Amino acid sequence: MKKKLGMILALSLLLVGVVACGNNGGNGNAANGGNAGGTGTENSAGAGNTSDSDKKTYKIAISQIVEHPSLDATREGFLDALKDAGIVEGENLELDYNNAQGDQTNNTTIAQKIAGEKYDLVLAIATPPAQAVAQQVKNSPILFAAVTDPVDAKLVDNLDHPGGNISGASDTNPEAITKLMDFIAEHFKDVKSVGLVINQGEPNAVVMANHAEKALEAHGIKLVKASVTNTSEVKQAAESLVGRVDALYITLDNMVVEAVSTVIQVANDNDLPFFSSDRDTVEKGAFATIGFKYYDHGYQVGQMAVDVLKNGKKVGDLKVTVPDKLDLIMNLKAAAEQGIEVTDAMKAQITDKENNLIK
Repeated sequence: MKKKLGMILALSLLLVGVVACGNNGGNGNAANGGNAGGTGTENSAGAGNTSDSDKKTYKIAISQIVEHPSLDATREGFLDALKDAGIVEGENLELDYNNAQGDQTNNTTIAQKIAGEKYDLVLAIATPPAQAVAQQVKNSPILFAAVTDPVDAKLVDNLDHPGGNISGASDTNPEAITKLMDFIAEHFKDVKSVGLVINQGEPNAVVMANHAEKALEAHGIKLVKASVTNTSEVKQAAESLVGRVDALYITLDNMVVEAVSTVIQVANDNDLPFFSSDRDTVEKGAFATIGFKYYDHGYQVGQMAVDVLKNGKKVGDLKVTVPDKLDLIMNLKAAAEQGIEVTDAMKAQITDKENNLIK
């Protein structure tokens, strides 16, 4: 009898232990949000309005070759796109902004510094920073902006499928250059030669110059180049073209654009029509361009950044984009300064006269 009671007691204790273990296992699952009924406290919190991505603080580095209106507007558009997506500097965005001041040594040093840290994303504004960052940074996704020819610059092999850790937006639609040269040929019949101030060491400037030269040749117009190696030479180079050309033109040449006010002065003093490759230079005093807003260009790159940071897309899967909102942009005050008679036929080529006919 005693033996039987002992067996019953042992069996009872065993059953109590099994039940206890089962309760502990259930509590553990609930604590991990794994309760099948979904009633655990942690599981309820995980289903709240604030997602993990909303709590995240992002760290972004920017490398910019130099400060001038187009590149600054690109950066502004980029940051505004992030802001509109809830990524705001001072709240959940830690921004490391670097300006190389047009110096290639600084440019390389900045890229090396960025490579030594871990960022959620790196933005390179202009071709030289993009090349330096692409060479140095391997552990962070990279986006570029204000790059004329990403393939020629050896940033990507394929615009539709960049691959690797880099993509971005080109700031040149080749069609824009052709249309601008066509505009010159159509409305400036006396122009037989166009002068170009150029830094031959800047890849994007060379690519654009070659494209412009071919487009002008189709109209029997010659492109005459005056080379510079730093911004202090820009005015002298522009002056060297006076008497040899009938109009002036510049590409998206960072060195030249930085000192573009001196080119504008030469054009105004000598009644030379001055054509540029960006809207900001037209606003500053060039006569005309076929272009777009660099703010929109930067905003477009910012939207790509949001896809990477918040939507989980791989940067190498994002196709390289080009500007698609091209229009003739004309400055009437500059026309008067450069002795240009603006005709109704010229104005008729402007699609958005409210914004692109500058008075």
